[in-house]
Amino acid sequence: MSAPSPATLDHLFAEASRRRKSWEPLWQECFAYAAPVRAGRLGEAVRTQDELFDGTACDATEQLAASLLAELAPPWSRWFELTPGTDLDEATRAALAPELERATRVIEGHFARSNLYVELHQCLLDLVTAGTATLLFREAPLGAPSAFRFTAVPVTEMFVLGDADGRITRQFRRTSPSWGQLRERFPAAELPPELMARMEEEPERPAELVEAVLAAEDGWHYAAFIPARSAGLPTAVVLARGRFAHSPFLTFRWLKAAGETYGRSPVMTALPDIRTANKVVELILQNASIAVTGIWLAEDDGVLNPANIDLSPGSIIPKAPGSAGLTPLETPGRFDVSELVLSDLRARIRHALLVDRLGPVDGPRMTATEVLERSAEMARLLGAIYGRLEGELLRPLLDRAVHILRRRGAIPDLPVDGHTVEVAFRTPLAREQARQDVRNVLLWLETVERLGEVARPLVEVGAAVRWLAERLGVPAEFVRDGNPLTLLAQAVGREERP
Repeated sequence: MSAPSPATLDHLFAEASRRRKSWEPLWQECFAYAAPVRAGRLGEAVRTQDELFDGTACDATEQLAASLLAELAPPWSRWFELTPGTDLDEATRAALAPELERATRVIEGHFARSNLYVELHQCLLDLVTAGTATLLFREAPLGAPSAFRFTAVPVTEMFVLGDADGRITRQFRRTSPSWGQLRERFPAAELPPELMARMEEEPERPAELVEAVLAAEDGWHYAAFIPARSAGLPTAVVLARGRFAHSPFLTFRWLKAAGETYGRSPVMTALPDIRTANKVVELILQNASIAVTGIWLAEDDGVLNPANIDLSPGSIIPKAPGSAGLTPLETPGRFDVSELVLSDLRARIRHALLVDRLGPVDGPRMTATEVLERSAEMARLLGAIYGRLEGELLRPLLDRAVHILRRRGAIPDLPVDGHTVEVAFRTPLAREQARQDVRNVLLWLETVERLGEVARPLVEVGAAVRWLAERLGVPAEFVRDGNPLTLLAQAVGREERP
């Protein structure tokens, strides 16, 4: 597939801008209530920070983003592993397992030395608030501690288009560097005389730069260009072109409705309750102000001047003889029902943002049964969300990481295609499912043991041990070929029989 022309780039970016406009008011309101400082980046904020009276949504958003990071890619544990593919025989799998274990440690080390977890947490904040987030995955220069460099791209800078299957196949990032910065970044770019003169005369003036990554049959096309509208020319001005095997922009969504490109967030679901809770707190504060200062009546007797009245303690207010002076105005009623309404609203906000399911546990320690039930509940709640994040974030992240390290010679040159090498996720949610599978197998082994000598020879002990080790994430060097009966007996909690 040939590289897109400047006119094509201009047209696709204009189409992406047109489709995103319908989402911007909704994003603006979500940021206004959940991240008020960032709301202005989409235009004039619906609520300034001084007009935000209830912080339940802000707190719940931060807790959900932190919980997602701990469930998807915890920095303190291994959350992925390279394993032999399904097309390999047992001998090849056994020989390849130690090499893949070493490659997994290399990738894990590059992730740990990079800024992945810092930037990924910022992306998850955007994901929870706006429903769509983008992580820029670049290759670091040679000699850096890590081969990877990450940037959390704000949702305000990204424009995307999808295909008929709902996949994001065209990504555009719009930034505003100065003309001088453009010249430094693209020194070999051939520019029209008008733009060259603008760079020389106004190097500090902001320009409009769009970086496009478009899916193709043989990878992804990259183009950096200045749109025709910004350049004041009939067509876009292309500054650089390139090609990627995997897109450096990892755009992922919370959930998506049919026919939509951008995702929907839990803040959008809770937005009616968030608006109402904010208004209720505002009314409570207004009522409290009235209760403290009061509303007063003053007789216009020519002596009392309301502009000079001071209602501070110990003050003396003059009045004419025989006049009523200041008289407090009785309020029509109390606003106590607001506490009940506010408690219900805050509970629904926390429920929609999964704080009551994924957040820290308060109170006494949970029993083992409660821990299992809570883990199963998390798996049910995040099952569909995790599946989307695995397909749109984790797998593209690992595919690009493997590609970079293979090209550098840091790991073996083996294709991660599911046939030769495949990726096994060891995230907390995946581990919970693996533990459930292990419990089922151990129950089966105990049942076979009770059947006696007739059923015992039907068990392939070595295969069972290897399967248990794989499911539990045991390193390959811990499993030896000889005498697997001891390991299996320990796994089921029994002593090996002579």
